[in-house]
Amino acid sequence: MKKLFILIIAFMCVSISVEAQEKTRKELKGDQYSFNYSYDKAILKYTHTNDLTIEGKRNLATAYLKTGKIDKAELVYADIIKSTSGIIAEDYYNYSSLLRSAGKYFDANIQMDQFAKLKPNDLRVIDYLANKDNLQKYLTNNNEYNVTVMKINSSDQDFAPAFYKDQIVFASTRAKMRMIKKTYNLNGKPFLNMYVSNLNEEQLRSPKNFDRGLNTKLHDGPASFNKEGTYMAYTRNHNRDKSNDKVVELQIFFSTFVDGKWTTETPFNQNNESYNVEHPSLSADGKTMFFVSDMPGGYGGTDIYRSIKNAQGEWGKSENLGDQINTEGDEIFPFLEEVNGVLFFSSNGRFGLGGQDIFIVKIDKDGVFQVQNAGFPLNSQYDDFAVIANPNSKKGYFSSNREGGSGDDDIYGVEFTKLFNIVYRIEGIAMDENKNPIPSTIITLQDEEGKIIETIFSNELGAFRFIVESNKNYKLIGKKEMYNDGETITNTNGKNPIVKADVMLSKVLDLKPIEIVETKKEVIAKKIETETDLRQIGEIENIYFDLGKYNLRPDAVIELDKIVEIMNDHPNLSIEISAYTDCRESKSFNMILSENRAKTSAWYIKQRITNPSRVSSKGYGEAFLTNGCSCEGEVVSDCPESEHQLNRRSEFTIVKK
Repeated sequence: MKKLFILIIAFMCVSISVEAQEKTRKELKGDQYSFNYSYDKAILKYTHTNDLTIEGKRNLATAYLKTGKIDKAELVYADIIKSTSGIIAEDYYNYSSLLRSAGKYFDANIQMDQFAKLKPNDLRVIDYLANKDNLQKYLTNNNEYNVTVMKINSSDQDFAPAFYKDQIVFASTRAKMRMIKKTYNLNGKPFLNMYVSNLNEEQLRSPKNFDRGLNTKLHDGPASFNKEGTYMAYTRNHNRDKSNDKVVELQIFFSTFVDGKWTTETPFNQNNESYNVEHPSLSADGKTMFFVSDMPGGYGGTDIYRSIKNAQGEWGKSENLGDQINTEGDEIFPFLEEVNGVLFFSSNGRFGLGGQDIFIVKIDKDGVFQVQNAGFPLNSQYDDFAVIANPNSKKGYFSSNREGGSGDDDIYGVEFTKLFNIVYRIEGIAMDENKNPIPSTIITLQDEEGKIIETIFSNELGAFRFIVESNKNYKLIGKKEMYNDGETITNTNGKNPIVKADVMLSKVLDLKPIEIVETKKEVIAKKIETETDLRQIGEIENIYFDLGKYNLRPDAVIELDKIVEIMNDHPNLSIEISAYTDCRESKSFNMILSENRAKTSAWYIKQRITNPSRVSSKGYGEAFLTNGCSCEGEVVSDCPESEHQLNRRSEFTIVKK
């Protein structure tokens, strides 16, 4: 099922510690309605409440958003950021998201700039800063997509198309008239069912219920199939959920077509009553599945994962696709076009035109390449998601709630005019005059107008690689301490998609008398041979975190930059990051928090060094306290905050020299 919220939902039931204002009975009743997804009733209570708290205002904005009143949600957030107290960083982000969905891009960027000041290391900020200058490019129709609305759309939700033999299966809330119609409290529409439609003259025709034997009383769909159409994965509510959170999570189930009918469903072995597992996308052979989950250990909202079947036919441990794709926002509806290795997904955490935008990225055995916003008209200021593509016909389908449809989420056809062109790349070696490779050389790629496209480090063998566009001219610039800059001009005008372009740098000649003095780098190199604690080799300290948080403080960034410098100077150096918490909170909470601290520390370093695999990380929760500040049961340690602070740390150990 499509995720209809932006991150303001995260604050619906969260108590803000700085909130000194007491809630009225009407506001508390509104909170109760919000928790039960009764947003119309919640709005009625909130709007008739005097002195609504700032948390109540956030909940009111959420309720307006859930009921499609984006303009009113925008006004509420405009009021929130005028508050003199109680504002948090996410308020600026959420206000920016609402403005972007309204097409107010200049105002949205003002709010996003404020958010960037407060959370400079947030993945959403990093993507925004890298791509905000591309807004006009995203808004321009470059005739890469021809979009057609499907005539089968109803006034209800119709979305998430999937290839099924020579037909299309999709999810819909459309329902026939019946005496009693069950509805979903979140949007007041019937629960989802799966429908199948024939293809006829570029249109979908004659939709009908896919298989009534797979229908339950709650949500069923969307779905994905193997190439033969004999094996399916689909999302549905876990109708036997007995968890204490009062929420019936979404889970993935499988069914096989045997003897003319679909078998009884079997659950995905990684379903869990405590979180959602949804939006499955199967490979052609049915042995690889991409899916979406908000399971613990991710980057924020919902992340995209991958699982592969083992030799025994069991699904293996899920793999998070990492921060090159996932953000603190919601990444949803993955689809891998296998012929060209192109992954489609949607995100509201990356810079785009508004709501959920569709993104495209090349993914193969070598990893993930640069993520690109698909741009207009595949994207709009509204929610655009759930793309599927056929590389043979260069056609596909996607979903959107943009204007011009039938009233809610609708299915659109799309013809890709350029997407499946051959991917070009420039490969080369940074080398000296004697053709010896130069590791850790800074290589900058520029277009013919001198605009910087991307900057990377050459690896330990001096090699580098860029994904580029065809029929373009490029300049490569190499920089390295103790070398003169090197430049190479190349282009992608030929038929060969792999362009070889080395960059040669010449050594700086020093004619002064040689004074034998050990450099800082040489001193560190000697220490690396004998030490295992990174603090002992370069005036580096452990980094520390605020209570309950895993974002990097300014003092932590200073230490991490020292580590980045050392690792770029010593390309064979590998480290392990161990992160810890103090004893406060539960052990399970502290374990997750320490994992996030370890991942954040590792992410910062990985983004700035060659061969990021040299950095590993692990969280240990409240284990290995540096002092006696432990907690037992309900008893909280009486240690002062200064001593608890010493336990909220990341440590750095050398594991390979």
